[in-house]
Amino acid sequence: MHYGGERLGASVIPASGGFSERQLLLMKDLGTTVLACTPSYALKLSEMIEAGDLQDSLSLRIGIFGAEPWSEGLRGRLESALGITALDVYGLSEVMGPGVGMECPCKNGLHIDDEFFIAEIIDPETGRVLPDGEEGELVLTTLGKEAMPVIRYRTHDITRRIPGSCACSRNGTRVARIKGRTDDMLIIRGVNVFPSQVEVALSRVPGLSHHYYLEVSEMEGLKELTVISEINEAVSEDAVRKLHMETIQSLHSLLGVRVNLRLVEPGAIERSEGKAMRIRRVA
Repeated sequence: MHYGGERLGASVIPASGGFSERQLLLMKDLGTTVLACTPSYALKLSEMIEAGDLQDSLSLRIGIFGAEPWSEGLRGRLESALGITALDVYGLSEVMGPGVGMECPCKNGLHIDDEFFIAEIIDPETGRVLPDGEEGELVLTTLGKEAMPVIRYRTHDITRRIPGSCACSRNGTRVARIKGRTDDMLIIRGVNVFPSQVEVALSRVPGLSHHYYLEVSEMEGLKELTVISEINEAVSEDAVRKLHMETIQSLHSLLGVRVNLRLVEPGAIERSEGKAMRIRRVA
């Protein structure tokens, strides 16, 4: 990401993670126009910007966010709070890091450069190559990588190929935004559940923040899932009960299985400065 920015002629500020007050000071003083980080860290920065009323002092136009799945609801929240166009980037260390796939401003899938990669979607159980539009595990072969090329590397990331050309006029391979990982998938009473699906369900309920995590426990050989979600602001007990009911309905409608829910006060969930830890296993 750093050297790609320099190749484009941009001034790159390698600020790393953490030290959030310093990050905002750098963005303000240096007139940063592009922010690249995880979406969960961008959410934390957006809250600090709103709390400090800093929106008018920043020059941000674009956000490039990756390293974890994130929903369209979170995209909308970040675009509104930061005044940016938020774009998804995909990569993995075993292949080249960020930049394996990237959204264009049309936001209709991740473009993968066919000169450098062969992208296939397979059934994770059988290894069978799946047709366009069918969801499965992304497999990558590198065409230009030296020293450590990979052949049909199983990424464990769940997506699908998008047929046809993009509105930006590019005709190459596009895949849908990553839904989750095969090793993150939870089986709750026979139903497959991804953390990204929970985020989508929560984002449909006004009054909830985008801060959440999942507690997974086991009772008599069966996994139980509890969703812990933070509310936006302190409200009355009646309002919390109404919010709880609406959230339970949204979760059941999207997941197809009943899960437990615990709503917590604003600020109760620790903010992430890197990849958010969405799944916590409890005894």
